[in-house]
Amino acid sequence: MIHHDKIPDSDLRNKIKNAEICFGGNRKLKIYGTLKCASGKRMKRENRVFFLSENEAKQNGFRPCGHCMKTEYQNWKNGLI
Repeated sequence: MIHHDKIPDSDLRNKIKNAEICFGGNRKLKIYGTLKCASGKRMKRENRVFFLSENEAKQNGFRPCGHCMKTEYQNWKNGLI
């Protein structure tokens, strides 16, 4: 897990470009989603974290976003995850 407020923007762009970061999340709400999610783009920088994979997000106790990851969210909500 990488905290957005602890990484320079140039390093962040390089990690996204090199597929070292694939998902973003809100550390206060414990929600993760895609990097293109409109909800994720609105969150405060100090609350934003990044993950390499869904498994990393789940291991850190995050749940899928209901906006950009509807299927995964429904599975989580129904207790299938």
